[in-house]
Amino acid sequence: MTTVVTYGTFDLFHIGHLKLLERAKQLGDKLIVGVSTDEFNALKGKRSFIPYAQRSEIVAALKCVDMVIPETNWEQKIEDIEKYNINVFCMGNDWKDKFDFLKDKCKVVYLNRTTDIDSTNLRALARAFDKESITQLAEAKNIISDLLKRFDVS
Repeated sequence: MTTVVTYGTFDLFHIGHLKLLERAKQLGDKLIVGVSTDEFNALKGKRSFIPYAQRSEIVAALKCVDMVIPETNWEQKIEDIEKYNINVFCMGNDWKDKFDFLKDKCKVVYLNRTTDIDSTNLRALARAFDKESITQLAEAKNIISDLLKRFDVS
């Protein structure tokens, strides 16, 4: 049996996440997914919109995923490879070469990301529509309207 592992935050779950996990599953018989905990994300300087418990439940519900484990630190990858008898470690190609040090433990594969979809862009868009941002936009609109009136521009 070939066991594959991958890791990610999987916040604002989208089609790119699904396609990556489906392709990861095609590399073996069993797919284990490490979902980054909220605490680990904080150490990485990231904040998730969706809490860890919900993100891990979403990932676990996918047909292609056999097991979800918490990702709590960078160092656990070697421990997980040994503990779960991992044959293939895979990540998106935005991490290319970053995990090559694992090649003496298992096969390392970098999968192409799905084009035109990115969690970073989705988070930025979501933040643009939060209450504080909307309030700032409304204030800017009022300032611009006042300036236009002053200069008699319609």
